[in-house]
Formats: sequence, structure tokens, C-alpha cells
Amino acid sequence: MQTQTSPLKEKTLLFAIRMVNLYRFLTNSKKEFVVSKQVLRSGTNPGAMVREALNAESGLDFIHKLSIAQKEIGETQYWLELLWKSNYLTSDEYNSLHRDSEEIMKLIRSSILTRKKNLAAKRASIFLIVLAIICLLF
Repeated sequence: MQTQTSPLKEKTLLFAIRMVNLYRFLTNSKKEFVVSKQVLRSGTNPGAMVREALNAESGLDFIHKLSIAQKEIGETQYWLELLWKSNYLTSDEYNSLHRDSEEIMKLIRSSILTRKKNLAAKRASIFLIVLAIICLLF
């Protein structure tokens, strides 16, 4: 049995690995222990939220999980910018990480919007079916 891969699932896992490596670099080489924990936490969370969303109990649960991932990516972008502006990251390091986070942010937003549209279409279909049944009864 072949399973379909999710680009968002793969990209968030790779990004989380980069965050783990960044944490190691910051703590071992730069002796930075505060912001590094924040960026580790927020930078690895989107991958976990994407995994939870893929096993969501409902469409609304899926949207909720991805909304959390979206907030965490936004927080990660803040910590990355802080690390860059406080000279813990070079411009090249920051730009590479920020570019990856932006790509993930766009995928998450797109997934949320698509699911919202699908839910709205489903609700509209159900409404039309109920309306047709009511018309048949009267």
C-alpha cells in the first residue's frame, strides 16, 4: 500500500530538524540559552500540529490545528529576526531560515483556506438538500 506524501508534512519536518540544529549551534557555539529555547519550541511545533491536523476528527479540528501551526511559524519568524538583529545569525543564515518559514506559512494558509472553502461548499449542499426535502413535503 502506497501512502500519499504531504509537502507540508515533509517541509515542517525538515524545518524542525533545522531548528534542532540551530538550537545546538546557538547553545554550543554562541552560548545563547534563552532565545534558542524559544525558537526551538516554536520552530518544531508546526510539524507536530501538521501531524495532528492530518489525523483531525473534523474539518474544524483540522483548521484549528493548522491555525496553531500558523501562529507558531509567525512566532518563529520573530525569534529568527531577533537572533539576526542581535548578531547571533548572519544575514545568509537568517534569510535561508526565513525563506523556509515563509514557504511553510504559505502552505499552511493555503491549506486552511482550501478546507474552509470545502466546508462552506458542503454546508451549502446540505442546505439545498434539506430545502428540496422540505419543498417535496409541502
